[in-house]
Amino acid sequence: MPVSLTRRFTFAAAHRYRRPEWDEARNAATFGKCARPQWHGHTYVCDVTVAGPVDPLTGFCCDLVGLDGAIAALRERLDHANLVLDIPEFHEGQRIPTCEELAAWIAARVQAAMPAGVSVETVTVAEDPTLSATWRR
Repeated sequence: MPVSLTRRFTFAAAHRYRRPEWDEARNAATFGKCARPQWHGHTYVCDVTVAGPVDPLTGFCCDLVGLDGAIAALRERLDHANLVLDIPEFHEGQRIPTCEELAAWIAARVQAAMPAGVSVETVTVAEDPTLSATWRR
């Protein structure tokens, strides 16, 4: 029977929302203050939940060292980054660094680091205590 395990990590990053093919008025109407040319930042809280069968030898449903390594690599890329300038997938004209897009992006990278039989079930990214998005498998 699969069991799930959740690891939380935090990172501080700056971003803004903008579609380069739209004029400033449309960007402002769609994204509000998040479209302003001045970047703004958040201290993000991210929960990654993985699931798999419990190994009878270790008692783990997931190799915790492997999971922590995948998360450490992500945190290294994201912490104190400008998501639009520093992360190619979020460069202007690519994905907009919303909580929804960040959750999906993080899920794909953690899943790629997991062994067969372990799946990423959910990734929740919160930019503050009042706003979060959850990606689900």
